[in-house]
Amino acid sequence: MEVKGERRLHLGLDKYSGLYLWALFILVFGLWVPRYFLTLATMHSVASAQAVPAILALGLTIPLSAGVYDLSIGATANLAAVLVVVLQTVRHLGLGESIAITLLAGAVIGLINGLIVVKLHVSSLITTLGTSVILGAVQEIIQGPGGPQPPISRTWSNITQVNVGGFQVIVIYVIVIALLAWWALDHTPAGRYIYAVGGNEEAARLSGVAVGKWQILTLVASGVICSFGGILYASQSGPSLSFGGALLLPAFAAVFLGSTQFSPGRTNIWGTLLAVYVLATGVEGLQFVTGVDWLNAMFSGVALIGAVSFAVWRQRAGIGRSKVGELLDVDHEVANE
Repeated sequence: MEVKGERRLHLGLDKYSGLYLWALFILVFGLWVPRYFLTLATMHSVASAQAVPAILALGLTIPLSAGVYDLSIGATANLAAVLVVVLQTVRHLGLGESIAITLLAGAVIGLINGLIVVKLHVSSLITTLGTSVILGAVQEIIQGPGGPQPPISRTWSNITQVNVGGFQVIVIYVIVIALLAWWALDHTPAGRYIYAVGGNEEAARLSGVAVGKWQILTLVASGVICSFGGILYASQSGPSLSFGGALLLPAFAAVFLGSTQFSPGRTNIWGTLLAVYVLATGVEGLQFVTGVDWLNAMFSGVALIGAVSFAVWRQRAGIGRSKVGELLDVDHEVANE
């Protein structure tokens, strides 16, 4: 019920709190350590360093929009980073062929995850956790003793290390993937079906939505995107044998924190991307101040717990308000009688 003459200052805190937090981080650390924080070098460094984590988080956003968890994103990226290098240096395939095969491998991983979840009715958490362990073993087989050596090719390094407007080109890839994923989820029938499945699987099924098909497709999309992230990591930093596992928690933290932004209560592409760079800005500033290395994991863990807790609180508050509203409506009807 609205009180006549009531005026409220609406600052959009329910949808844009991440932007306020980002601005606060920039202000605080800009005043605290301006010599290091307020530089173009820092901005370019954060943008480039967070490109692969952002790609994995975007990949994760898609299956989570359909209510499906993918814990294999880190292992998929790790396998892709090793596979694309081995294909070039050991199998002596061309760059284009190696990338294509690696992306296909990511699609196959997502398809296998999807078929197990949909056809065998195994929890997506259990399925993708098991898959991640299996992928680790497959990676060990592929890489051989000592791990693969990176290709000595300017074309290979130029995939990520060419500068565009002062930023590494890998940042452009992030923007392109975000735009494509946003368009697919928010502006196509496929996106509407995916959100319907994630919102209420049983209701979507009763409405005629092919729930299983869309869950499988989202896991395939996640596999392809995360494989691409692994390829970019290998080009940017070399074929690390364990980087993927370290990106799993930050990806989940970004997606859940992002679900409180722009479209609260729903995973969304721009919320995820915003969360990645808000968390990265906070970590970068604190590292300039403290010099410790464990802040990334600490920040991600706190953000994940905080985002999920906030989402649960909003859901309960929403249910509570709806019940109160129903009671007020009933009382109003009784009073009129």
